[in-house]
Amino acid sequence: MSLVGGLVSVAAAPAALAQEQDEKVTLRVALTQEIDHLNPFMAILQSSTGIGRVAFDYLTRYSAKDQEPIEGLATDWKTSDDNLTWTFQIRDNAKWSDGEKLTAEDIAYTYNLIMEDETAATANGSFVSSFEEVTAPNDTTLVIKTRTPQATMLALDIPIVPEHVWSKLDKVDDPKMDQPPIVSSGPFTITEFRPKEFVRLEANKDYWDGAPEIDGLDFVFYDNADGAVSALQNGEVDLVNRLTPAQYETLEGEDNIAVNKAQGRRFNELLMNPGAATKDGEPIGDGHPALRDVRVRQAIAKAIDPQALAERVMSGYAEPGSSVIPPVFEDYYWEPTEDQRWKFDPAQANRELDAAGYERGPDGIRQMPNGTPLEFRLLGHKGRAFDEQSASFIVEWLKKIGIKVTQEIVQDDQVNEMSSAGEFDLMFSGWGVNPDPDYILGLHRCSARPNAAGHGGTTDSFFCDQEYDRLYARQLAEQDETKRQEIVKQMQERLYEQAPMVVLDYDNALEAYRSDKFADFNVQPQPTGVIMEQNGNWGYYQAKPGDGGAEGGMPTGAWIAIGAVAIVAVAGGGIALRKRGKSVDDRE
Repeated sequence: MSLVGGLVSVAAAPAALAQEQDEKVTLRVALTQEIDHLNPFMAILQSSTGIGRVAFDYLTRYSAKDQEPIEGLATDWKTSDDNLTWTFQIRDNAKWSDGEKLTAEDIAYTYNLIMEDETAATANGSFVSSFEEVTAPNDTTLVIKTRTPQATMLALDIPIVPEHVWSKLDKVDDPKMDQPPIVSSGPFTITEFRPKEFVRLEANKDYWDGAPEIDGLDFVFYDNADGAVSALQNGEVDLVNRLTPAQYETLEGEDNIAVNKAQGRRFNELLMNPGAATKDGEPIGDGHPALRDVRVRQAIAKAIDPQALAERVMSGYAEPGSSVIPPVFEDYYWEPTEDQRWKFDPAQANRELDAAGYERGPDGIRQMPNGTPLEFRLLGHKGRAFDEQSASFIVEWLKKIGIKVTQEIVQDDQVNEMSSAGEFDLMFSGWGVNPDPDYILGLHRCSARPNAAGHGGTTDSFFCDQEYDRLYARQLAEQDETKRQEIVKQMQERLYEQAPMVVLDYDNALEAYRSDKFADFNVQPQPTGVIMEQNGNWGYYQAKPGDGGAEGGMPTGAWIAIGAVAIVAVAGGGIALRKRGKSVDDRE
């Protein structure tokens, strides 16, 4: 039995792993984030939406070159003079994985379902919020009429589903829609799924844009990044991302492994529960009432040092954060002026809390005027290095301004349940951002909060502000790109001032792959972008096998053994890496 820094090597696992592999070329991708749903109407986490991008088609796509909209299921489009009616020509050579023809009626059905069903709107409802009518006059024509002009009509990030399958369901969140085989039309088809173990996809050889060069994709779950990196080193997976700085630097020098570092489209944030409620304003959850006071949230923002997190947790592989649109999208990126910026200033934060009436008690912990102490819970993801390592900084920083923080670092599914129910005070979160900013901005509208049954909401901040909503409506309707950019920046400024969150950093994307098995991956944007977590599927769809690429995917039994060995072994010790810096991982 071989050991890697105390970690049992899966290569030396029991005989179950010694089964012969076929000659098919399978790209094996490590995931360190659980799957919330394979159902495209419910999937929120990046792990899930990333798989959805290779299984489902979209009306248009973001190009690999520069992330500009290009044809997808739509081959051409035009708009009316008043910008209220859009007519799309739909390709006639797309098919569903069960052999049925894909038509404009399927697209109309998908959009209408989201418009009519709050549950179907859970993941992507913001994209159709201004739609008035969607029709399919014939198999290759789609007509969308909107109540107001909509700037995002070529950026509708909605997976298209087959009407002949979904129309037979009693409810959109039917559990069977998380169980393969799942009928789809993308370059790969989901054929097998075992929660917390793996997701398997097979290449769609009849894909309208050409068959992938590989035969399949296996996404295998690891409990943390150490297990995923060890699997890459041992050749059990071919592609890994969300590396810690230390892992990246170690893999950079290894034979048969190539690394990729890109300016990322993701950010990490610290959410502050401003008063969780439904979209009708009915309070939910148990957030601390002091966080409804913008003065408290602003003081917390001034007590946190994003530069320190970028340097000490991320070892310089990140930029300090400010707003919810990363600088990689420079046309929309907003940065506070020196006068606006929340500077790391605990003394100033203390003065502001004193002035707001939050006096310190005998134990040094501040209190609300009614005597309720400022004791906050900090919710984070277990096994996510950024959360685990940043938490100690947050605890110490807030202690200096008289706020007691207790860490609640739990499993992903618990984080999702608690955050959706508003059962948190502070919480680590993070998002990947699309080239068009509408989706990330839409998360913070009043209408993005859930309904009374807990459905239909995409918010994680529970922020609700009429001024922000007014600006959101303006940017969505603005057809002049320069004017829209200015409105989007005003929205970011409003979020920053109201401080329902502190954007902590913008991660560099740190990835690695087996260069002995795969010759090349198409990055987005080119030539210095990411392989995984794209605004598309180019990295997987256009993966090019190398000389060792035909080593095949492992049988199901082998994947189960890998998962068990990786998870158990990590508990006994970490991978031997240089002790420089700390680490990150992420959500959504």
